[in-house]
Amino acid sequence: MALTRDAVLTALKGISDPAGGDIVGANRVKALNVEETGAVRFVLEVPGDKGAAYGPVREAAEAAVKALGAEKVSVVMTAHSAPKPPPDLGTGAKPKPKGPQKVPGIDRILAVASGKGGVGKSTVSSNLACALAAEGRRVGLLDADVYGPSQPRMLGVSGRPASPDGKTILPLRNFGVTMMSIGLMMNEGQAVVWRGPMLMGALQQMMNQVQWGALDVLIVDLPPGTGDVQMTLSQKFQVDGAIVVSTPQDVALIDARKGIDMFTQLKVPLIGMIENMSTHICSNCGHEEHIFGHGGVAREAEKLGAPLLAEIPLHLDIRTASDGGAPIVVSKPDSTQAQAFRTVARDLIRNGHA
Repeated sequence: MALTRDAVLTALKGISDPAGGDIVGANRVKALNVEETGAVRFVLEVPGDKGAAYGPVREAAEAAVKALGAEKVSVVMTAHSAPKPPPDLGTGAKPKPKGPQKVPGIDRILAVASGKGGVGKSTVSSNLACALAAEGRRVGLLDADVYGPSQPRMLGVSGRPASPDGKTILPLRNFGVTMMSIGLMMNEGQAVVWRGPMLMGALQQMMNQVQWGALDVLIVDLPPGTGDVQMTLSQKFQVDGAIVVSTPQDVALIDARKGIDMFTQLKVPLIGMIENMSTHICSNCGHEEHIFGHGGVAREAEKLGAPLLAEIPLHLDIRTASDGGAPIVVSKPDSTQAQAFRTVARDLIRNGHA
């Protein structure tokens, strides 16, 4: 008989919560997913200051679900911080706040961001990662666009990342790029319905618990906007620079400015800007047309005193290559479009950013 969601919840109700009651009644169980294959996955959200006390709870929950006949059980434990008491107003010395930390084994972290969606940020991220790998760099790519993960498709990667000990995660690899995405942990078409604390917990796990190995650079493909993921990445980890992607049109530039201002407030250096979908050349007649306008990103970069890293054309081959699971840098390395990304990669290496 197929395993059901109700049966799993009933079993989990038998697991006591250290704070009282059971873990289901205490609303600890999140994002429960029971697959047709018999695999069960869920998140155990626990108080940030009592993570150690919930280790046995996680083991008991996993054992209870396995006892129902589940083929595989994956329990990801995330923590949210409890409200902190007021600061000590006495004369004693106060500990210094802990700033952003480096990730062991990773030399540099580069964030690829955009103010709004649909400007091709993920396409730029995947092609830039492959271009840096082609230049001989050891490259990682973290798909931090939790609500809209697209890197598994763009890099032609599928399958579940393995976890040999239930704590560390083994990333997948293709085209010389080590890659991790929340999309690899979910069923195709399944929405990620998470609040801010779960997003922040997932990002920290993908940064700290993935076995990235020794990397020259980790590219982080951020979601659009200026929200929880961007803040958590910049405040928890040492981000060495940001690349902002925009189309030339004014509407996109308005949001790009907000993204740049966010990095300024978070003290993340702006490496430069990329104008995507800069121009379109008709494949039949050769006529060049600036569908979204032209030069807007260049003017904005000049105003900010930041480099314009590239003007990437709007071209069918870039889209079909990404949809086909082999970025154009890999599928058509000698094309003009691929060379634009290779030029950016060489410039980043020459200037010590990658």
